[in-house]
Amino acid sequence: MVDEAAAFVLANTILGASVLQPGLKLYLASEITPLWLATEAFLQSHNMAPPFWAFAWPGGEALAHYIADHPELVRGKRVLDFAAGGGIAGLACAAAGAAFVEAAEIDSLAVAAIKLNAKANHLRLTPLLGDIVGTPCRWDVILCGDVCYEETMTRHIMPWLRACAVDIPVIVADPGRKYAPSEGFEMIYEIEVPTSLDLEDSVVRPVRLLRLLPHQPYHSSSSVDGPGPKD
Repeated sequence: MVDEAAAFVLANTILGASVLQPGLKLYLASEITPLWLATEAFLQSHNMAPPFWAFAWPGGEALAHYIADHPELVRGKRVLDFAAGGGIAGLACAAAGAAFVEAAEIDSLAVAAIKLNAKANHLRLTPLLGDIVGTPCRWDVILCGDVCYEETMTRHIMPWLRACAVDIPVIVADPGRKYAPSEGFEMIYEIEVPTSLDLEDSVVRPVRLLRLLPHQPYHSSSSVDGPGPKD
């Protein structure tokens, strides 16, 4: 039986695909779905968080593309897709042969979308609902699609991610967000991702993949920010 959250996702999205990895299917909002037109007032009246999970943001797209080109990073390993949105990065890891993929989200609708996206792709992901910051690191790789769009969140998560980076690769996708780290990372990849003016401030967004170095003080980037999601 489809639960209430899954029913909401199915009723308000259509099955689309990743821009860079069209083999990955995703339940997404589009011009013909109710979520595309939902206003902030509507979301507040229904006690809903912004539906970041319903869009394939550039950070997640870049990670999925990188994993497809570098499957050795995750093959046979335990992977966390952190602040996963709809789980696009985690799906790419499962497709690349990861031994075990967990996708963490604080939004129950995102978790429902992750489950539906995994089923649509015949891939196995394990969703984690709630704030897992501070959890002892049990993964071999952590991927973060787009997590530095808000200062409060960035300050909350970055010390934990840095601590995890002592022992494992922790990779953050940065599409030019204002609060991305300005130091303490190794840039491992850069790509331009097609996007929409409805989501970003241009039709193409350059995305850097940053491998975090451990135990660095937090300093945000001075880059100009666009609208901020997670994915």
